[in-house]
Formats: sequence, structure tokens, C-alpha cells
Amino acid sequence: MTTFKSGNISLNQIEEFIWEIPRSGDMLVPARIFASENLLKQISQDKTLEQLKNTASLPGIQKYAICMPDGHQGYGFPVGGVVATDANDGCISPGGVGYDINCGVRMIKTNLSYKDLRGKEELLGELLFSKIPTGLGKGGVLNTSLKDIEEILSLGVEWALDNGYAVPEDLDFCEDRGRRLDADPTKISLRAKKRGKNQVGSLGSGNHFLEIQRVVEIFKDEVAHSYGLSQNQVVILIHTGSRGLGHQTCTDYLRKIEVEHATLLSNLPDRELAAAPSGSQLALDYYAAMCACINFAWTNRQILTYAVRLVFEELFNKSWQDLGMDLLYDVAHNIAKKEFHMVDGIKRELFVHRKGATRAFPIGNPELPLAFRNVGQPIIIPGSMGSDSYILRGGAASLDLTFGSTAHGAGRILSRTKAKKLFKASEVQAKLKEQNIYVTATLDATISEEAPGVYKDVSEVVNISDSLGIGDKVARTYPVVNIKG
Repeated sequence: MTTFKSGNISLNQIEEFIWEIPRSGDMLVPARIFASENLLKQISQDKTLEQLKNTASLPGIQKYAICMPDGHQGYGFPVGGVVATDANDGCISPGGVGYDINCGVRMIKTNLSYKDLRGKEELLGELLFSKIPTGLGKGGVLNTSLKDIEEILSLGVEWALDNGYAVPEDLDFCEDRGRRLDADPTKISLRAKKRGKNQVGSLGSGNHFLEIQRVVEIFKDEVAHSYGLSQNQVVILIHTGSRGLGHQTCTDYLRKIEVEHATLLSNLPDRELAAAPSGSQLALDYYAAMCACINFAWTNRQILTYAVRLVFEELFNKSWQDLGMDLLYDVAHNIAKKEFHMVDGIKRELFVHRKGATRAFPIGNPELPLAFRNVGQPIIIPGSMGSDSYILRGGAASLDLTFGSTAHGAGRILSRTKAKKLFKASEVQAKLKEQNIYVTATLDATISEEAPGVYKDVSEVVNISDSLGIGDKVARTYPVVNIKG
């Protein structure tokens, strides 16, 4: 048996690309990492493996704790982590969702080809940057009242539809139709609501972005056709989440859980794993609050879609409908959801925590839109602003191996501090421009922190997903214009 050792943690290779940390100590189940040996070496450079091992001690955890090939150190849980706990006799942990609740991605299609965009890249970048609020704070596309926020937290994208910022098809092609029915705005603090008040339609900072891309390779013709994708097509990728509202909500509930469930916390190997027992009032309240934040994030991405459509209308002097700017899909990758999964031959209701991991439901899953029921769920995996991104579809093995999940991106290999020391923003921009990629950001520091060299090889990450059958490659895209905070 092939083994891999990192510090005091040993992993056994179960089969190609599947590594396991055997159960020991406080672990209730083994932990599994889906990675090549090369990626495993990168993953082992920080505390990812230690954090993954720690998550295996959460009450009610099922089968095994999971880390995707893009995994890296996070808060309590590794980013790229998937943990499923019993929804009736387990727990729910805010660390398993993260501070940016429903950080996620959506892809907008167009009927433009790359040649239609040539010569307009810099102008498009300037227009987008002038119309899309980016960076810390900075307001949003809409000036919303607290009453609006209450309605958004409850209704999600239905609020955007009711107010003229969406069409019915936008709901059809959003995970859960853009609304979590379990949401309860009364479980969100006033402070959190005020932080979200003028951030509806905003990118924020860090690794969030809006990117114009072109389709450069098709792997599965029939699936790509079903998704409405074709060679050289221009598409738009939006990556952001619930902004300050989600961050404040996570903070609020972590503090409450640390006080009210101190006994449970004292039995866990890391305070950052703070969790509320299933059925407790705090578990119920956090789940309702998290679902409300999820609704906010979906609405945020919808309002950004509305703004992007207006920019394209201005640049190309056509309606967005004539430009074919329909939604391919919107999917979350920081979320905990009640889902039913088979465990040891028994159908069980679980809290599936996906922390930097994407839902990847296969053909036939009843939760998918009818348009995807016979083809599988679209999965959108961004690379870096200088590398490919991928569209996958939910693979046949995902439910068995990963509770219907796969990776969410390339995954960092350098901290922001190291990145700023190694990469100079102007040099990064110049090099990208040589590759016909136009990048604009609010701060030079953001470009340094998000330089392509900061990330793992997204193609290697995606190839592992494809090889394991948890997410099948459909198409590859390449950046043209990117705006960041």
C-alpha cells in the first residue's frame, strides 16, 4: 500500500486519487482526500490535513470527512471540505460554511463569438468597472432600504423578479430557484442587515471577480449543446457571495454557539469547529439565518447579472435578449443544506456542509431543473485570472464518493502576504495583457494577491474530478476581461 506522510499524519492510498487518514484518537470516521500525489504535496504545506482530521470528530459525522483536490487551510474546516452530519442526531457548524455564506458562481451565456469582442476588450473592462461596485464597502448597484433587505432575505431571487431585475428563466437556472424556503429574516441581527443594506449588486474584494471568458474547448458535444455552449462563444462568470451581511451573521452565531454549547466545544479538537447540536434552538436559528443569507447572495448575483446585461446592451447596441444573455446556472460553494443521502444502505437526512466545494448532482436527480434532469447538473469551476476555467456536469459517482460534491476552484498555494511579496501588480497586468487578458482592480494589492502563480493548476484539479467520476468535463473557457475589488 502506498503511503504519504506529512508531519504526524499518515495517509494510505485507497485507489488512484483517493487517500485516507485512518480513524484514530477523537476521529469518529476516517478522512479522505481526493488528490494526485503532486496536489497532495501542495495541500500538505499548510494546516489543511490537520483541519480535515479535526472535522472527523464532529458529532454525527457520516462515512468520512472529505477534502477536494483544491483544498487549502481555512477557518476550522479546510476550504475544499465536505462534511455530512446527521440532521437529527448530529450538529451543524458555521465553520463548515464559512464567513462568506453562499459564496458561489453563476455563468451567463451570450450569442457573441470571440471575434465580436476583439478590439473592444479594454472598453468593456472600463464600462464594467464603472458600473459594477467592487472592493470593500463601495455600495451596490441598487440603493436598498432595510425593508428591501428583509424581503430579499425571505424571497431571494423572487424579489428581483417582482421588482423587474430578473426574468422567470433566471429562477429556473439557479440552484433551488434562488430561494431557500427555510429562511427566516428575524434570525439575522440588525447589524448584519445594515451591513448588507447597500451591498445588493456588489462584488466585494479578495478573490471575488467578474470575468468575460471565451469557450476554447468542448469535451462533451451533446452535453455542451444541452447547456447552450459552443466553440469561441463569449460567456460571463460572476463570483461573489453574501458580503458583509453573511460575514456578520457567521460571526454572530459563532459567538452564540461558543457560549451556549461550550461543553460540546470543549470536546472538539479546535475551537473553530464550534457547532450547535441538531435540534437545538441555536441549530434551528443558525440554519434559518444561513438560508436567509443564501437568499441574499443569490439576489446579489442576480442584480450583478442585471447590471452586466445593461453594459452589454450599451456596448453592442442590442437588447440583452437579442444578445442571448441567458443564465446557464448559478450554484453555491459555501453552504450547508439538508439533503437525503444513502449511508450504509439507509436513506438519511444530513446536513451536508460544503466549504469551498460545489454541489455536483448527476443525471436523474429530482432536485435538478427539468432542463438538466437528463444531462446532469452544470458545475462551474473557476481557475485564476490568467488560467482556464471549466464547466463540468455532475458525475455518476458523486453521490457515493462525495455526497454529491466536487471542487470549487483551483485552490490557493500561497498566502496573500506571500503573494504580495512575490508579485508586482503592474508586472502581472502587463504579462496578462500579452496573453490578451485585460485585468482591472480597485487596488494593486488585489492583483498581486490574486496573481495566477498563487493558485494550483486548475486543470489538474478538474482532471481528478473527471477521473473519479464526480464531475465530468464538458467545456473549458479562457479569460478575456477581468474586474476585481
